[in-house]
Amino acid sequence: MDNILDKKWAYRELGQTGIGLSPLGLGSWQFSRGKGAAIGVWGMLNQAKVNEIVLNSLAGGINWFDTAEAYGMGQSEESLAEALKQAGIRPGECFIATKWQPTMRSASSLKTLLPIREGFLSPYKVDLYQVHFPGLFASIDAQMDNMAALYKEGRIRAIGVSNFNASQMRIAQKRLNKHGLSLASNQVKYNLLDRQIETNGVLETARELGISLIAYSPLAMGVLSGKYQRNPEYLEMVPFIRRKTIRRALEKSMPVIAKLSEISARYNADIAQVALAWVIYGQGDTVFALAGASTPVQARENLRALDIKLTAAEIAELNSVSGS
Repeated sequence: MDNILDKKWAYRELGQTGIGLSPLGLGSWQFSRGKGAAIGVWGMLNQAKVNEIVLNSLAGGINWFDTAEAYGMGQSEESLAEALKQAGIRPGECFIATKWQPTMRSASSLKTLLPIREGFLSPYKVDLYQVHFPGLFASIDAQMDNMAALYKEGRIRAIGVSNFNASQMRIAQKRLNKHGLSLASNQVKYNLLDRQIETNGVLETARELGISLIAYSPLAMGVLSGKYQRNPEYLEMVPFIRRKTIRRALEKSMPVIAKLSEISARYNADIAQVALAWVIYGQGDTVFALAGASTPVQARENLRALDIKLTAAEIAELNSVSGS
């Protein structure tokens, strides 16, 4: 994907893996075909639309995609794989991240269940294998031991976690270090309305240990796009599970939206694009972002964020009106 003529940004290293990824990746929870964890959160996207969303992302330089077992119990993975095939992408030409669901499972199931993930993603392999959340049944040490075994067998290219706090990141890193390996990433919520990683030790620990952070919900479920402020009636169209959370976010979003509007005018951009740019560039190269897209147009619009290099003063302005 490096031959994009108008690309003004650079790929950056994922953790200490030597793997170069676009600062923005495509999240694919919305590809779940209305099943699993998508029930009441996402509607149904037909495969033709998914194909176009993925194609637009690839055309703009996106070279990695994030999915999970929980996203429709394989439906998102399968839909993503079909879209990549339709786009003419061969195995190894893009980077795929997926997640293992730890609920009531032993750590050994990381190994036994990987073939199922590979089956849904076929012919593509799992590049970044992530623990979806810490869980209670299997210890972090045991999880990392099994991840290390998969890495050494050549089954995966990188090891990641999601929703881990700072101390859990340290435990995972220490265990992997015993295998001569390093944790590549931790996927966490991060946006202008939720900056907890800046104060709870996660961002600081990531920098110290050389771990990348992957921000999910970088637009706060659409609140930072301004669409609900412009059209309050849209809130009633949101699946009921998300509605209460969005209402809370809207209450504290007004000064942020105002500042985003002011800055976006300088770049002839949308406020959502500036909000994404703040996530992927505001902390140097430490934070990647996952932007979902439910329409091909939205996929194209997200790409504009990659070219918006906010100044230190603009980042400070946004920081001053937002908070944890």
